[in-house]
Amino acid sequence: MAQSGGSTLKGIVTISLMSLNVIFWVPILMVVALTRFVVPIDGWQRAVSRVMTGLAENWISCNKGIFRLMGALKIDARGLEGLEPLEWYLVVSNHRSWVDILVLQTLFNRRIPFLKFFLKRQLIWVPFLGLAWWALDFPFMRRHSSEYLARHPEARGQDLAATRKACAHFAWIPTSVMNFVEGTRFTEAKRVRFDSPYQHLLPPRAGGVAFVLSAMGGMLDAMLDVTIVYCEATPTLWDLCCGRLGPVRVEIARRPIERWTTEGDYMEDAEFRARFQAWLGGLWHEKDARLEALRGAAAG
Repeated sequence: MAQSGGSTLKGIVTISLMSLNVIFWVPILMVVALTRFVVPIDGWQRAVSRVMTGLAENWISCNKGIFRLMGALKIDARGLEGLEPLEWYLVVSNHRSWVDILVLQTLFNRRIPFLKFFLKRQLIWVPFLGLAWWALDFPFMRRHSSEYLARHPEARGQDLAATRKACAHFAWIPTSVMNFVEGTRFTEAKRVRFDSPYQHLLPPRAGGVAFVLSAMGGMLDAMLDVTIVYCEATPTLWDLCCGRLGPVRVEIARRPIERWTTEGDYMEDAEFRARFQAWLGGLWHEKDARLEALRGAAAG
């Protein structure tokens, strides 16, 4: 019981420190972001983007310091060798929990360029964080269902347009474009509902990856294929803050950007779309097998 009480106190302190960290950095980011709109000159906007990225990296470093102080997050990582903070990366990962984002930010901060996530449009309304994500040029996606697109075909190109607009900004400074390819967090119920052919993953949504490669293929240096494994089935942010998270295993595989993946039209070319989906599905089968092996090793 005492251990539970101590865990709860640790959680309260950790999440309070993280909240104060948000309240400190987000207003500074917003003030700097406004100067980018006041002076619509490309050189100035690039300089402001660099300053904002530095501020965001400081924010993540403070979170990392909080986790270290509170003993909240331990990461066992493989594959960090050869990563560069001045290269452009496409980062793809499995998605199990909201904790994934904090794990990836903690692991990659200042090892590679600042991570820019694809976010659901509704998340722009999250207090403080939504404004920060908007200021930092995170792409907000509508993610219409196939049923909606069938009724509203005019909406079909909206996500592609948003991706291209975001990627134009990503060209200003080295950037890591992060994509949770499954599109949503894994649960067993979703695996059954989506009739997933994988044991530990949902079917990959290839469109987002294809759009990024189409818009940035000539700029990207590599794809980082990330696999995250937890001791727990689906850890929560509260588990992390309370120090209840066991060691998190993260494996990174650097993969070359194959030229053909950047040259097709995913929306209009059915043959290219099928080839792209098969290629990404193959990567996902490899990841599923790796997850099975890693989870078995963790259980043993």
